[in-house]
Amino acid sequence: MPNLGPIQTYRSEVDQIIRFGGSTKETTVRRAFSNLINAYARPRDLLLVEELDYFNPRKHRRVTPDGTLKNILRLDYGFWESKDSDDDLDDEIKKKFDKGYPDSNILFEDSQTAILYQDGARLFSTPFAKTEALDELLTAYVSFEHPEVREFKVAVERFKSDIPNIVTTLRGMILKQGQLNGDFRQRRQTFLALCRSAINPAVNADDVDEMLIQHILTEEIFLSIFSDTQLMEENNIARELREVEKTFFTGQTKRDTLGQIKHYYECIKAHATSIVSPKEKQTFLKVIYENFYKAYNPKGADRLGIVYTPGEIVDFMVRSTDTLLHRHFGRGLADKNVEILDPATGTGTYICDLIEYLPREVLLRKYKNELHANEVMF
Repeated sequence: MPNLGPIQTYRSEVDQIIRFGGSTKETTVRRAFSNLINAYARPRDLLLVEELDYFNPRKHRRVTPDGTLKNILRLDYGFWESKDSDDDLDDEIKKKFDKGYPDSNILFEDSQTAILYQDGARLFSTPFAKTEALDELLTAYVSFEHPEVREFKVAVERFKSDIPNIVTTLRGMILKQGQLNGDFRQRRQTFLALCRSAINPAVNADDVDEMLIQHILTEEIFLSIFSDTQLMEENNIARELREVEKTFFTGQTKRDTLGQIKHYYECIKAHATSIVSPKEKQTFLKVIYENFYKAYNPKGADRLGIVYTPGEIVDFMVRSTDTLLHRHFGRGLADKNVEILDPATGTGTYICDLIEYLPREVLLRKYKNELHANEVMF
């Protein structure tokens, strides 16, 4: 039997909005429909997030649907667009598709009629008054999986099963290079000295080997998401790790070793092409790295709590800390001699958010003197 409770709740919410506000405009009542979609989405571990940019690679256009249905890996499951009841819904749909809106799984509605497109075809249309038909449409909407999403989920599962064997192979390869390859030993020693100077004096050769393995396995992930080799070249740690890698891990050896997880990299790259903003790319990278590390080192991930704080919470913590500093100490994060320490920096979420939050004119001073970040693993 269908669960029609969420639809009844939606109707009550809309009635209350109209009764209190006297308006049926899209911008007034659309939040109620967003809540309805999420009532159907949450049991499937999905969430409708409003006003996210989407880049259509076929039309080379950026659009902003009213909502995007996402999973925890930030993969797109569907889109939602709300219109006014006075609009001609069919005309509005045509305009949106002409602009480059995705047609893989998109729900259009005007609080009177809901229309669902999947795989480019009009699949379902129903008046809101038909409760069971609306339930069927919403169920079809949140149940749809684009082939790219299915491929990605399969790739993730294959990655989890393949990565332990690849890590074992790489560790054996590094051990052999340490015994037979003079160039490798020299480069590794140079890199070790850099790590002790830049990261922590306690870093040892085993730590370097683990960093090298992680670098080999994640370099393609970084490049797939950001498509910018300059990011790697300007980071002194990444740059020197690549020099160590070049002493033995090149050409056919590299292709053969990483070949079994190549599909995983390709799926990441395919999804990354639809992510527009650098901040969203960074967030996607953090989620991917969290899943990578759990596959790479499940015991370490469990012991260290490798779970990244959502960006919204990071933003709230930064802003509320600044507010509390002003309230209780008469100073703020941007003020001189206010030292900021991130003791478990991971991928640098808090530091990056701070750099975006602080006024431009204080950044150089803060960055050079008052921002401190350490990682508990080293």
